[in-house]
Amino acid sequence: MPQFVLVHGAWHGAWCWARVLPLLRSAGHDVHAVTLTGVAERAHLLSPEIRLKTHLDDVLNLIKFEELDDVVLVGHSYAGMVITGVADLLLLQGSRTLRQLIYLDAVVPHPGESWSSHQPPETVAERVQAAVVRNNTRVMLPPDAKVFGLEGADHEWVTRRMTPQPFAVYQDPLAFDPTRLATLPRTFIACTSPALPTLSRIRARVQSEKDWSLLQMEAGHDAMVTEPRELARILLSSATRDQNRVTPG
Repeated sequence: MPQFVLVHGAWHGAWCWARVLPLLRSAGHDVHAVTLTGVAERAHLLSPEIRLKTHLDDVLNLIKFEELDDVVLVGHSYAGMVITGVADLLLLQGSRTLRQLIYLDAVVPHPGESWSSHQPPETVAERVQAAVVRNNTRVMLPPDAKVFGLEGADHEWVTRRMTPQPFAVYQDPLAFDPTRLATLPRTFIACTSPALPTLSRIRARVQSEKDWSLLQMEAGHDAMVTEPRELARILLSSATRDQNRVTPG
């Protein structure tokens, strides 16, 4: 049975999947939610040494030490960078632990791109200028959670949990072999109500490329918070749609 590894986006942590975890587990699946180094309950580890590679290692080590197999790797937002890099490294090693990649309203990089590469120059400039120093580390402060389509109690719940994001991961490029990645089934879930403007280029990119399963959710960017049942249904359906894993080339 597929095992799920859920990777959160910027300013978030494993906590953001709290409403989805029991739904996937009640369906009989082994599920792990990762908190990346430097945020949420690992915010005390914030340091200038945190780079994109650090976050790749966070996920790789979880898969290794939990001895996971038949993994559905789910990345939200920024974590599209992370799951892309993790998948490439596992395939390079000849590993067959991955079953599928699911990008939840996430960054889908091309080789050599960074998280910032797909954003308009004015957005990049604003984020560079707005970066501040915390614990001797340059960080991006959390935005108003309204941009994620959150209101009321959900807005308050997310706001009090978000933490600054290590800035270096915003501009770190990711090198990988797209031909290796193409051996894995890939699904992109677009959150459309409201759609996050900074992901418009990514949505257009995925729609123009081949070999993607494209899905939509009538939810804001933090669909795991506002629509956990629908998201769990989609994840379960996507994970079991293709029972045969693709053998890495």
